[in-house]
Amino acid sequence: MLSGLPPVIGRQTRLVVLGSFPGAASLAAGQYYAHPRNQFWPLLSALLAEDLVALPYARRLQRLRARGVGLWDVIGACEREGSLDSAIRNPVYNDLAGLRRRAPGLQAVAHNGGASARLMPVTAALGLAVHRLPSSSPAHASWSFERKLQAWRQVFSACGIGA
Repeated sequence: MLSGLPPVIGRQTRLVVLGSFPGAASLAAGQYYAHPRNQFWPLLSALLAEDLVALPYARRLQRLRARGVGLWDVIGACEREGSLDSAIRNPVYNDLAGLRRRAPGLQAVAHNGGASARLMPVTAALGLAVHRLPSSSPAHASWSFERKLQAWRQVFSACGIGA
């Protein structure tokens, strides 16, 4: 059984981005979105007008927290060979219902990709705005970076986050 990463959520978090479960590169590094071809950090860099990619990981997380952005995954543990969401077996879900306790200022939840979005009914029950973002994964190559950025910008702007 693989275990995921801890939440990056604080009392000041206004928007939490929920992935499905960390890929092999992220688990090995102990970092969210560690695969070099994942577009998450370049997307956030563009959205926040700050080169997060150039920063050490701990500083990236610090900058996200300062801007009101949180990170977590819908799955806390599972069995999986490789990194594909389709290979996930026996998922153990994180306590998404407790998001409001962790982040009392939370305004919205954004699901990063389709596997995460399957739990939208759970996050919608929190009474917050819930969005489905196009996946930042390199496996989701049918959308260009610019098209993904436009979709992500709409969500971040709705929460007052961005450049």
